[in-house]
Amino acid sequence: MSHDISHDMQSPYAEHFRTLQSRHRDAMEAADIDHLLIPSGSLHVAFLDDYTYPFVVNPLFKYWVPVTNNPNSLLVITPGEKPKLAFYSPVDFWHKTHPVPEDFWTDHFDIHPVAKLDEAVSLLPADLSRTAWLGEPHPLTEEWGVGSVNPEGLINHLHYQRAWKTGYEIECLRQANRVAARAHMAAEAAFRNGASEFDIHMAYLEGGEHNEHQLPYGNIVALNEHAAILHYQYQSREAPSEHRSFLIDAGCVHNGYNSDITRTYASGKNEFAELIDRMHVLQKAICDEIAPGLDYAELHVGTHRKLADVLNEFGLAEGSSEALLADGVTRAFFPHGLGHFLGLQVHDVGGLQASASGGTIDRPADHPFLRLTRDIDVDQVFTIEPGLYFIPSLLDDLKSGSGGKLVNWDRVRAFMPFGGIRIEDNIHVTADGHDNLTREAFNAEGR
Repeated sequence: MSHDISHDMQSPYAEHFRTLQSRHRDAMEAADIDHLLIPSGSLHVAFLDDYTYPFVVNPLFKYWVPVTNNPNSLLVITPGEKPKLAFYSPVDFWHKTHPVPEDFWTDHFDIHPVAKLDEAVSLLPADLSRTAWLGEPHPLTEEWGVGSVNPEGLINHLHYQRAWKTGYEIECLRQANRVAARAHMAAEAAFRNGASEFDIHMAYLEGGEHNEHQLPYGNIVALNEHAAILHYQYQSREAPSEHRSFLIDAGCVHNGYNSDITRTYASGKNEFAELIDRMHVLQKAICDEIAPGLDYAELHVGTHRKLADVLNEFGLAEGSSEALLADGVTRAFFPHGLGHFLGLQVHDVGGLQASASGGTIDRPADHPFLRLTRDIDVDQVFTIEPGLYFIPSLLDDLKSGSGGKLVNWDRVRAFMPFGGIRIEDNIHVTADGHDNLTREAFNAEGR
């Protein structure tokens, strides 16, 4: 997989660039800021050692430029002027350095190679008292006399606006889904062949042509009962004696934009496979409801009502939707939120934000883990990821309360060895509904 964007992206990027200029100008005016300094980020040396941790780029930097692997660079943004990019490109015989880029986006910037970050001082305005630094704190801000570091009002304004994706961003997210679909299919094939979690993980990396440091987050590769651990963080190198089920939550990256996809599989045609199929039906039904103006939190609560139907259908519980919600039964089987914004970051910012000025839209009562409470609007991109899990600690708590009387515990015990199910797609909201970027990607890959 190539990580370069084709020249077909020149026009979408030009529109994206103009949108960023407008958004940043408005945010700067509201915050009474004249200039922005946006660093790519720094390398950090491990404690008591001489190697660095993997570099993670500042999302506010890659918002402007698709440069994700070059620390010690700096953007200088002044409304009405061509942005300047101090691009880190030293002479170094220990490491590979990056030449000054020439690509579809570079004509929009005045690019200056620098051997170290402090050389960027020559690109700065004389007076930095009305300048804001947007990134991790750095000693240079004090040395240079930068007026403010990450001012809250400015950050709030930019974070709120990131919910609306440009055409360029949507295309990057679409491509990230295409790459991840190939990787997911390679992982499923490894599972079908009896591989260990580690070998499935390696198959995923090969299928997506990513190394581990290029992944948007650590892959969740869970066989059997491990699928009941929501953020299962290991990959066992030993294959289990029996492959009953497989849950994989994994994404890929395209020019700094992330996909986030989950699929669950059964090893054979059994009742757990039927439950997976039913959860696909539930997930698609949720997606079919998506429309501009809908409250995402209401979509989340409605998912619990749909899950109550599934629990009844499969004999896992017995009671009305209202009773299963009121007594916490659905929350024990589905404890996390329905989804989150997606983009430059996997859990993209602003999901609970009330306005560009800040503030918070509260989560629904009894749903503390929901990451998105804003109204749905055109050109938002978010995940839809309902789940149904058999988590021992949550079920033990449920059993001791009033909701325990509504559960068929023999049926629950029969499903415990399979761990659980999550189905997650990446959704782009349109004027008349939505585009499912994930299922579109699997279809394009022949699934």
